[in-house]
Amino acid sequence: MRPARWGRSTHLLIGAGVLVVVVLTVAALLANGGSNRGAEARAATPAPVSVKPAVVPVSNDAPKPTPAGLAAVLSKPLSNHDLGAFTGRVTDALTGDQLWEQGSTLPMQPASTNKLLTTGAALLTLDPEARQTTTVVAADQTRQPGLVVLVGGGDPTLSSAATGQETLYRNAARISDLAAQVRSSGIQVTAIQVDASAFSGPSLAPGWNPADIAGGDVAPIEAVMVDGGRTQPLTPESVRSTTPALDAGRSLAGALNVDPKAVTMATAPVRGGKQIASVQSAPLMDRLNEMMNHSDNVMAECIAREVAMAVGRPATFSDAVQAVTGRLAAAGVDLTGAVLMDDSGLSVDDRLTAKTLDDVIGTAAGTSHPAMRPLLDVLPIAGGSGTLSNRFLDTQSDDAAGWLRAKTGSLTGVNTLAGIVTDVSGRVLTFALMSNNAGPTGRTAIDAVAATLRSCGCER
Repeated sequence: MRPARWGRSTHLLIGAGVLVVVVLTVAALLANGGSNRGAEARAATPAPVSVKPAVVPVSNDAPKPTPAGLAAVLSKPLSNHDLGAFTGRVTDALTGDQLWEQGSTLPMQPASTNKLLTTGAALLTLDPEARQTTTVVAADQTRQPGLVVLVGGGDPTLSSAATGQETLYRNAARISDLAAQVRSSGIQVTAIQVDASAFSGPSLAPGWNPADIAGGDVAPIEAVMVDGGRTQPLTPESVRSTTPALDAGRSLAGALNVDPKAVTMATAPVRGGKQIASVQSAPLMDRLNEMMNHSDNVMAECIAREVAMAVGRPATFSDAVQAVTGRLAAAGVDLTGAVLMDDSGLSVDDRLTAKTLDDVIGTAAGTSHPAMRPLLDVLPIAGGSGTLSNRFLDTQSDDAAGWLRAKTGSLTGVNTLAGIVTDVSGRVLTFALMSNNAGPTGRTAIDAVAATLRSCGCER
């Protein structure tokens, strides 16, 4: 269930929809009941029940947890040694008051909670309906007959799937549509160049492990690619390509029956020529929803570059980081201690504080920057969606299922969570929890801390 947007003055209870199952029973009838048996059965049938699941508003007068009460109930889950080095912060979403903190200004590895910053900056900067465009341009056919150029606009969701086939990314643009438009132009294509010049600088960020490409976590960030750089288009965990832009050109070649050996990378941005084909990505909000729920690193880096280009900066790792943090700083987010190499959180050199992450969530929940409120809509739901679909389902933390939404972060020895939860008293809280150097049960340990925020009822 997706909560409606809320501000500090009006909060909504995030709950799991409860379906009422009516079991129909018929009383045992006497053997000699005769013609009355049907009437008795009908009389025993309950009236139909209407199911009306809803997002229910909570009162602004719901009791607020006290710092002492929170500290007391959190002491038990925080005693788990598998949390390793742990920091965190809990804030009242209505007032913005800090209710609890532990080392919240200490920079820690954020892992994919870094995507909260990317999402917040994108919402502050870009139109929610913004789309990325991929084009094909025909070279001067008198000088270079048969040559077309595939020009990337930064859409990594472009699909290699044939028309009518399923795509990995919802409502993705298709290579097959580009090919159909090219054929309609009448040009007999014999060679394809790929122009990926919309992005510049290194294609891998500092702190990335090249093994993560084979591991399926990321691909080199290039301005044109298909299926997020996956070598198996419909497999989310697929090995990624080391040459995603070139692969996109080869995919177009295959759709046009062109020899893949005739596909090359352009050595300079395309100049002139006639555009003969164009496709667009899904709107920004759709892409943010997929990026956050599935923690897609490639999508995060490409969306951050959209932010950079929108504010007049080059589409590089460092410029995208500066653009994202600059937009958030202007919105009042405290970025003290932030050191970022990327906008996905994959770099082991990234550092953020729990205060920064909680500030991002608090700003989205507040009234000062309503453009950021959809950030709350794209957070995974505990026990229900995205990277939290199989979490908060054990007996120690299942009370939070359906009541908590958060962005997850996971690297070796790193577990992080930042989001929003409605406690049992009906108070909405924001939180950021960061565990580095975690032990083998670190993930369930941090879930237990978060679940305690739902169940504590600690207003005394």
